[in-house]
Amino acid sequence: MSFLSRLLGTAPDPRESVRPLWHRVIELARDPAYYTECGVADSIAGRFDMITAVLSTVMVRIEASEMRSESALLAELFVEDMDGQLREFGVNDVVVGKRIGKLMSVLGGRLGAYRSALNAGDLEKLASAVQRNVTFADGADETASAGMVAERLMQLSQRLTRFSDDDMLKASAIE
Repeated sequence: MSFLSRLLGTAPDPRESVRPLWHRVIELARDPAYYTECGVADSIAGRFDMITAVLSTVMVRIEASEMRSESALLAELFVEDMDGQLREFGVNDVVVGKRIGKLMSVLGGRLGAYRSALNAGDLEKLASAVQRNVTFADGADETASAGMVAERLMQLSQRLTRFSDDDMLKASAIE
């Protein structure tokens, strides 16, 4: 993309190629089973935790392919969405940038914690990372709940390996 295209906004937004995948990440993170069966708190914190967990799982799959730039574009869509959510909650412009920086740091940390476990296929290590990074409902058995969430994330990770890069971007085939 040339400097003039970026300046004048005439070039297509490269994020549009991964937007269907971003929407699918959100759909997967909102799966009611996480909240009803796995004990994740059905709260802002719990939903954010599941978005970062599912997004991390998808990003690990993308990093294993030739789509590294798409991983960065997904992160940009995450930032865009979180920016909108913060503004909707009434966070003012001065604070939004700082909060977005913290959210990106959280995503990076979780991506690192989940990446090593997912790449190794280590369910126990993934459950430990989930237990540290997911908000569970009051009264939930956090160890058992973390194990259930980790199992679902590992299954998702394994399913994602069966999709071609094009199918990943289309996202419609991802179950």
